[in-house]
Amino acid sequence: MNHIPRGTLSFALSFALSLPLAGSALAGEPVTLTIDAAKPGAVINKDIYGQFAEHLGTGIYGGLWVGPKSKIPNTKGWRNDVVGALKAMHVPLVRWPGGCFADEYHWKDGIGAREKRPVKVNANWGGVEESNAVGTHEFFDLVELLGADAYVNGNLGTGSAQEMSEWIEYMTSDSKSTLANLRRKNGREQPYKVAYFAIGNEAWGCGGNMSPDHYADLYRNVETFLRAPAQYRPKMIASGGNDNDLTWSDVLSKRLKQQTDGISFHYYTIPTGKWEVKGAATGFAEQEWISTLSNTLRMEEHMRKNSAVLDKHDPEKKLGLFVDEWGTWYDVEKGTNAGFLFQQNTLRDAVVAALNFNIFHAHADRVRMTNIAQMVNVLQSMIITDKDKMLLTPTYHAFEMYVPFQGATSLPLTLANNQQYTLDGASIPGISASAARAADGKLYLALVNTNPRAAAEVAVSVPGVAIKALRGRVLTANTMDAHNTFAAPQAIKPAAFSATGVDGKVSVQIPAKAVVVVAVE
Repeated sequence: MNHIPRGTLSFALSFALSLPLAGSALAGEPVTLTIDAAKPGAVINKDIYGQFAEHLGTGIYGGLWVGPKSKIPNTKGWRNDVVGALKAMHVPLVRWPGGCFADEYHWKDGIGAREKRPVKVNANWGGVEESNAVGTHEFFDLVELLGADAYVNGNLGTGSAQEMSEWIEYMTSDSKSTLANLRRKNGREQPYKVAYFAIGNEAWGCGGNMSPDHYADLYRNVETFLRAPAQYRPKMIASGGNDNDLTWSDVLSKRLKQQTDGISFHYYTIPTGKWEVKGAATGFAEQEWISTLSNTLRMEEHMRKNSAVLDKHDPEKKLGLFVDEWGTWYDVEKGTNAGFLFQQNTLRDAVVAALNFNIFHAHADRVRMTNIAQMVNVLQSMIITDKDKMLLTPTYHAFEMYVPFQGATSLPLTLANNQQYTLDGASIPGISASAARAADGKLYLALVNTNPRAAAEVAVSVPGVAIKALRGRVLTANTMDAHNTFAAPQAIKPAAFSATGVDGKVSVQIPAKAVVVVAVE
């Protein structure tokens, strides 16, 4: 039978009015959630919430960069509205210039007077002209406007050890070398801070169709020549594998342990599991809701298996596992350039993001950086623009709600009687959760209800702590594919959420298809 929550639950009026009738029915017996606040775990690196901006479609040109002469309000060519929204989301890290684009990008094409830069063809993404208007200096203008760190991806595919070595020197040297002086001539006196530098991207595919051993040989050669002053030296990243292939993590962690700070991994969530026909971003049936969530939950298995491989060669856990491409990938929107990878962004995407956050938190001892693909207008984006218009996506709201987890200390929790959400033979856990102690000293709890038809009651307790209340926000909507449009830019957004404790515990109803983040008071 259904159980009435112990305590009281209040929502913002806007949410209460939109609560779906199906969400009023609780899914089975209460879930019991116990947080062990006395056993702090690994710190959740802020860079787990990193972003990815590739020269792809309108992800940079138009979406972020409009140029200093644009009528759209901008700072140094970067849109004020987009930069402001990203700052509010506390973007910690941006990866650039790719992606597949990185292995055909030559950094010297993107410095000096913009009107004199060579125009190339972006062969990877749509065959459109690449003006090189956004280069090294412009990128660092962006990350500095955001207050973020920089992750630069080097060109191993069509580049060379010399080209990457000179780029590192150009960016980081504090000497009077010719390259450092060229940087100064181009407007930057002090060296740039490069937090991470990757040698190539997807070497198994668009980055060169290499074997792990061949890539390892090339990496060892290139890394030898990437020199920078100690205070400016970036963490070096080796380009690893994807999906179920553990060979890359095995070979690279064994052969490059002394020359790399971490190994990357890529995994995209596709509703159908088939690249040929991925599934639609909107207008999907519940079967594609559960298949999408089921496929994204495979990230847990990927993190566990790859971490086990790294543990074998690196028991000291010196190497990071960097998921520098992840997110949903659907069929492109009709009428758009297939090479621009534009897709709508719905409540389903926000739930996908939150499920992945919870997985990354659980593996924070090894997973120290990730980059969702991508930041603006491409794949699972935070922001969508159309000329001078801008809107925030449900994924943006998920990222913003989880800000307290950046740099927080993870806390173990247990879920008892977690009901399964089941449909047509597919089954996934009904509730996903993560807890952490943030830098402000508060204990935060994130909850995801994967069931799109029924609410779930969750009884929360923290041994040794008398809970007075849970206060935070909830993100949900009437429909599985609820999304924001330029006609209705705030159709889906977070609403206030709270519950009052009774006898030191609190029982709360989590709406159907919802993401909740609360502080435990």
